Amino acid sequence: MKEHNEKIPDPKEIEKEIGDFLSKKFGGSVKMVTPLVLPQKVATEKGEKSVKKEKRINFDLKPEELISFLDQYVVKQDKAKAILSTKICTHFNRIKRAENSSDETEDMVGRIKNNILMFGPTGVGKTYIIKLIAKKINVPFVKGDATKFSETGYVGGDVEDLVRDLVREADDDIELAQYGIIYIDEIDKIASSRNIIGVDVSRSGVQRALLKPMEETEVDLKVPHDPISMIQEIERFRKTGERDKRSVNTSNILFIMSGAFGDLARIVKKRVADQEIGFGANIKDIRDDRDILKQAKAEDLIEYGFESEFVGRLPVRAVFEKLTEDDLFEILKNPSNPIILGKKLDFAAYGIDIVFEDRALEILAKNAFIENTGARGLVSAVEGALLVFEKKFPSTNIKKFPVTATDVENPEKSLKKILALSNLDELNETYEKLCFAEKEYIKRYLDSNKKIFAKKYGLTLTQSRIDVVASYYASHIMDIEKVIKKIKSFYDDIKKIELYFFKTHDINIVLEDDAIDFIIDQLENSTYDLEAFYDHISTDFEYGLKLVQEKTGKNRFFITKDALMNPESFISNLIKDELNLHSKMNLKPMA
Repeated sequence: MKEHNEKIPDPKEIEKEIGDFLSKKFGGSVKMVTPLVLPQKVATEKGEKSVKKEKRINFDLKPEELISFLDQYVVKQDKAKAILSTKICTHFNRIKRAENSSDETEDMVGRIKNNILMFGPTGVGKTYIIKLIAKKINVPFVKGDATKFSETGYVGGDVEDLVRDLVREADDDIELAQYGIIYIDEIDKIASSRNIIGVDVSRSGVQRALLKPMEETEVDLKVPHDPISMIQEIERFRKTGERDKRSVNTSNILFIMSGAFGDLARIVKKRVADQEIGFGANIKDIRDDRDILKQAKAEDLIEYGFESEFVGRLPVRAVFEKLTEDDLFEILKNPSNPIILGKKLDFAAYGIDIVFEDRALEILAKNAFIENTGARGLVSAVEGALLVFEKKFPSTNIKKFPVTATDVENPEKSLKKILALSNLDELNETYEKLCFAEKEYIKRYLDSNKKIFAKKYGLTLTQSRIDVVASYYASHIMDIEKVIKKIKSFYDDIKKIELYFFKTHDINIVLEDDAIDFIIDQLENSTYDLEAFYDHISTDFEYGLKLVQEKTGKNRFFITKDALMNPESFISNLIKDELNLHSKMNLKPMA
């Protein structure tokens, strides 16, 4: 065994060397200042480090739950959503099981990680769906672009920087970062070119640099030849007296990669055709690229330009479908789509409310489809149609803008017509009609998905509650998930009234669902807050309910919407009915 007799450098010597480096690199414009470290500070920081708790993964999502979440935002792509949701949930649930179990099979040699490769043309939602998943499962997430790797000279450093970025996303918590997701887009751009003779060194180099992180390796958080990293190491040494090597293990980091893979379908078609000819079979009609890509094998990816070791580390593959014109329309109609919500926010910045006619959305979807860039074309289609209105309306007294087919077909002509209106009654009337149509659509959407939402948020969607949610959506710019969460928070707060009423008056009241919905609606459309509403309930019901309690011993009362609207009538009928019932019970002969 070789002995290491090298002297550990003195901090002042390292400081001098870095100072000389900075002087040569930047001249006299950059200098290093050594901060004064007090002994008390050192003791405090050591103590803080020793008591820092490890964060453990707390993942309990099931595949169908993640799929139902994605269904709220992503149109089509059912197969891809199923594959991604299943394998991502399995990945994190396996980690959780390994942490909570003494089962040694999780540490077995050759364990294969569920890294994912996604195929699909631009604008079909590959990046969007991964961002949604990362948001939902709440683990550190970073996104990289493979083209960046192929354009830089120092290949390995960029690959490892993605891992370091995970630590920054995890607020410097290395333990948490080791459960993160790294998403690399445009991975097809690092496939070796098939048009050059020999090895395409730059692109193959990127693939090889990714091999170890994709499986398992230790990534040093100190960036080689980086003055800032060296300074940080010096500071830790001055404070702790220890040379602390900080690194991230990538064994549990999930890698997801995606690309358009333009020529891959041709390679697969050729292989399939050759096989069919070889077996003496007739060549079938050429199917669309999506169906062809579903048949892609490792050998096709290798011919495309990937190293066999690289392909082997991406065992899970998902194919995204090309979006049709109808799909683009469905995206615009989706209550949670960020394109229409974003445009509403743009106009709201000037105090202008806008709403869209279905026919206008159909035309926008058609224009986007012509661009042949998938969902990305929707943004440019919407911006192109509404830019003239967004420019002009803030300087006018127009506060409500109903976007109709005429507006998106010929924006300039429509703008002139609107500006020529002597009064805005017709415009406002059209706006109210479209608002009503939008609210009715939201009701139908909620009704068709009420079982899913009820299970997910623990909120029963009665018809009256669907009306409340639809009204809230129509008057606020937020996606349907946030609206339901908001209504659920109202619901939970209102239910606290029951407990507080019991503690204050020793009377047990139960607010029926229609009463709760009525209160939510009142809170939303009036100046009352929950405390003021409680005062009203106490004033309206306390004495009447106490009278019934004293006369009959009854101590559980159900409060309906009608009771809240007509408290005097409710109390009067309650007293009469309960006293009559109590009287009959007392007159009943004993058996």
